Amino acid sequence: MTSEKGNKLARVIPEESLNNKLADEPKLDSTSQKRIGDQLRAMYDELMQQPVPDRFKDLLDQLDKKEQEKPR
Repeated sequence: MTSEKGNKLARVIPEESLNNKLADEPKLDSTSQKRIGDQLRAMYDELMQQPVPDRFKDLLDQLDKKEQEKPR
């Protein structure tokens, strides 16, 4: 069962027009970009130091087991 809304096609935007639009948008100065980059790195570095939760380790182990059971 489909609805009328689901059958509408997405409007295609020419790549050239998209590039022009992006070029017209304001850009951050290098100091702001560096500050944002430093903050993101600090946030993700802290996240990367945390241990992987047991439930994720279990899921990865299950995937490894299934891969080993597949005939090659």
